Amino acid sequence: MSKRIVEIFVAGCLLCDETVKEVQGILCPSCDLRILDLRTDKSAQTKAAECGITRVPAVTIDGNLASCCAGKSVDIGLLKSLGVGEPL
Repeated sequence: MSKRIVEIFVAGCLLCDETVKEVQGILCPSCDLRILDLRTDKSAQTKAAECGITRVPAVTIDGNLASCCAGKSVDIGLLKSLGVGEPL
């Protein structure tokens, strides 16, 4: 029987822990959950880069980044436009 592969990319933060609990709460027998710790797992880091993951927690389903996790990375230009780096 084929299973849906659900991967959660984490880095040990409170939000990551909460996401793991929430996803575990909705799994069914057709799901195979994998937790990938980006702090220690080099292959997870490589996979995260391949999937376009720029923030954690992030979830992939069968190797595809869930749309809810497809946020942009920090925009330095935007931060500068908001005054970061400028004296008050």
